[in-house]
Amino acid sequence: MFPDFNQHSLPLLILVVQGLVFATLLLSHYIRKKNHSDLFLGLILVLTCYFQTCYTIGFMGWYNAFRTTKINYFLINIGIALAPLIYLYVKSITQSNFSFKKKYFWFFVPTFLVVLYRLSIFTYDALQPGFHETQNGVLKIDLDERYAQSIMWYFETPWMLLFLAFTFQLFFDYRKKIKNYFSNTYKLELNWILSFLILFALSFVYGTVQDIISELYTELHYVQRWWLNLFMALITLYVGIRGYFTDTTKLNKLDFSFSPNANAIPDTDNTINNNPVNVSDINTVRSLMEDDKAYLNPELNLQDLAKMAQMTRAQLSGVINSGFHQNFNDFVNSYRVNAFKEMLKNNKQEQLSLVGIAHECGFNSKATFNRVFKKITNYSPSEYLKSQLN
Repeated sequence: MFPDFNQHSLPLLILVVQGLVFATLLLSHYIRKKNHSDLFLGLILVLTCYFQTCYTIGFMGWYNAFRTTKINYFLINIGIALAPLIYLYVKSITQSNFSFKKKYFWFFVPTFLVVLYRLSIFTYDALQPGFHETQNGVLKIDLDERYAQSIMWYFETPWMLLFLAFTFQLFFDYRKKIKNYFSNTYKLELNWILSFLILFALSFVYGTVQDIISELYTELHYVQRWWLNLFMALITLYVGIRGYFTDTTKLNKLDFSFSPNANAIPDTDNTINNNPVNVSDINTVRSLMEDDKAYLNPELNLQDLAKMAQMTRAQLSGVINSGFHQNFNDFVNSYRVNAFKEMLKNNKQEQLSLVGIAHECGFNSKATFNRVFKKITNYSPSEYLKSQLN
């Protein structure tokens, strides 16, 4: 009987419908705003929902109700397309002035070849006598299921690993860059993207283990693969919702290149400029922090401080790196931590909470404050307060 709504089909059906709704919203948003991140995330949702739909209708009794269905020809593993799409999605968010380049089409050549191959064997089998009376034709059985799918697995696994490695590297490079530009980075750290990447990597490992078991030991029934499909549907819906409701375009107009005469963000935060720094420049920056208390501005960034110091961003970055031996983020937040300590000495905690004092000192989030304070002092704020009172 079709459709059969059961414990396997219903959860997948609900997730697929929700995923398609958000895919539609994202693609519509791309048409209006032309944000590449919306396009890539929308396509990620479409591909995942397509793959999940094939499993969903299977659990709903499609194969039993339609014995001669040809759906197997179109059960194409989407991993070879999904991995580069995730890479481009993260790149479109974390790279300033992102534009889609022609070379990116090469990422999808394997996908186009697989689709062309499946259409070819379907066309050939469809021309054979009696095809309409069977589920799988001669090439599907003797070529695709016997040889091609196994060969494809050996290609798809390293392909996915390669793009996952590139994507993680891209994300962590972005994390380094923003520390050289912003003093408060919590809202820009994109922790939900990191969670998505970790969960996707775990699902990839889980799926690979299942494939190894099925290939080398015992064939796994499609019911045994249900958990992986549910896991993937949940992950994709999670990132789809977060991606739709989060403004990921804040950094699009920033220039992450770095040259002596341009206002730009340095590429890394671990390269210290060894060129001599003018003592007067160091004193200028120190005066801005100690006398003008520029760090009290929670939105302070490299550009703001450079304007105040009448320097280019490159010059200011060089002064901070070589003169103070810190990146911009650590440099500004060290002043904020010292200001917090000073307020505790003046018993400010009797009037404000610790978080309230942190906001007075220029922090804009509790998470950033706790992390920075622990990094600099090796104490949590409450532990430090107790140590001062004892």
